[in-house]
Amino acid sequence: MQLHDVWFVLIALLWTGYFFLEGFDFGVGVLTKLLARNRKEKRVLINTIGPVWDGNEVWLLTAGGATFAAFPDWYATLFSGFYLPLLVILVCLIVRGVAFEYRHKRDEDRWQTNWEHAIFWTSLIPAFLWGVAFANIARGVKIDQDKEYVGTLLDLLNVYAVLGGLVTLTLFTFHGAVFAALKTVGEIRDRARALATRLGLVTAVLALVFLGWTQLSHGDGRSLVALIVAVVALAGALGCNLAGREGWSFALSGITIAGAVAMLFLTLFPNVMPSSLNEAWSLTVTNASSSPYTLKIMTWCAAVATPVVLLYQGWTYWVFRKRIGTQHIADAH
Repeated sequence: MQLHDVWFVLIALLWTGYFFLEGFDFGVGVLTKLLARNRKEKRVLINTIGPVWDGNEVWLLTAGGATFAAFPDWYATLFSGFYLPLLVILVCLIVRGVAFEYRHKRDEDRWQTNWEHAIFWTSLIPAFLWGVAFANIARGVKIDQDKEYVGTLLDLLNVYAVLGGLVTLTLFTFHGAVFAALKTVGEIRDRARALATRLGLVTAVLALVFLGWTQLSHGDGRSLVALIVAVVALAGALGCNLAGREGWSFALSGITIAGAVAMLFLTLFPNVMPSSLNEAWSLTVTNASSSPYTLKIMTWCAAVATPVVLLYQGWTYWVFRKRIGTQHIADAH
């Protein structure tokens, strides 16, 4: 295996980590409208991700930076062709971070309500758009012989991509509901489990259609294995949720995300962005990669930095591992 193949795998792992961690962040943000019945319960949900949401976004920065350094042509084509949806995602992430920090700065009802609306929409929109983006990458987009995207925004909003967006939205919300059940106590925990069951069933139907479509169109034996892992893990997550085993359910919903992301990357390889105009114009791990020397330096840097990041992020989750409930929220909030 050459270094450009290694970095393709590493980038796939970075995106998997991002969707696993930020996925339940987005899900909890959506649940502030679907699950919480009052302001105190919204505060409980926000507090479950409060210590970790910004650390989870490090995975996005790392995935984007690694793509830029390891596959500059992939980065250039992707970020220029998908400029508007990626800009919308970026704006949502900025507003979402501000909303978390500023919501409690004033006691006025209108002030807090507006920031709560912001948290909901800036969680829902990226959760949907990430699915649209990655579905288009797997499907193939209009790339010409100069490695430039020549399609339009409407080309990105095809049926397959919209279905992919609905899958990530429902899957992340299910993941967030399981996480909320894992991190809360009392009535909100029971309602989170009940909602997770309903969300999981909807997710299962959409995911089966999307992943089956992907397998039939672009898959092989390796991607079929990833599909089976994702489906079995989702079924296991639903079963564990019904049994009240939130920890196992959360782990299995994470494996579902990992399996789905792995399947998309397996259908891609050795391409990184297939061209729907001419297969010969596709971006591959070979023609889109940096020089071997650059990849070698990146590999050494990653070998040193990655364990440090994993250790401090794991420590954060360990410190804030306890459950919370409305009894832990002061009435003044």
